[in-house]
Amino acid sequence: MKRRELLKRGALATAGAAVATSGVTAVVCAADEAAKSAVLSDSDRAALIKMARQIYPHDRLDDTYYAKVVDELDAAAKDPAVAKLLQEGVANLNQLRGANFVSLSSDNQIAVLKKIEDSPFFQKVRSTETVALYNNPDVWKQFAYPGASFPIGGYIHHGFNDLKWLPDPPESASPKPA
Repeated sequence: MKRRELLKRGALATAGAAVATSGVTAVVCAADEAAKSAVLSDSDRAALIKMARQIYPHDRLDDTYYAKVVDELDAAAKDPAVAKLLQEGVANLNQLRGANFVSLSSDNQIAVLKKIEDSPFFQKVRSTETVALYNNPDVWKQFAYPGASFPIGGYIHHGFNDLKWLPDPPESASPKPA
């Protein structure tokens, strides 16, 4: 094979791979978009974002972090039983005060949530949020949590003595590691 033929075949192979990859990317993006709007309506999503914010309120987190929680709930709602639980739960949120949950004041939203805190709907949202919110590395950054220390050598050498707001303990309380 001559050099020119090798370059020609290489260019065709590269172009073919690029076309194939872009087609796969388009299919994957379309699947991602379909997954985002699997079951929950926009109004259900808005109510669940407000609910999630009231369950675990953090001033330094904006609604995008809570929207990721709702994405997890929406993915779980592919199961018809979960979809029914979430949709009926949001409808109940809107009925308890005779107004749309999203439009209620913060105090009224909390009052509504206290009424339903033992319900399977509330427990589903809370348990999903616990994992989806606090297992998110982007949320860790907002709280200045560096993540697990095991992959970087362990806690004793990374973070053990990083608290700047505590006074230094006496030497007898903190012997030097061997």
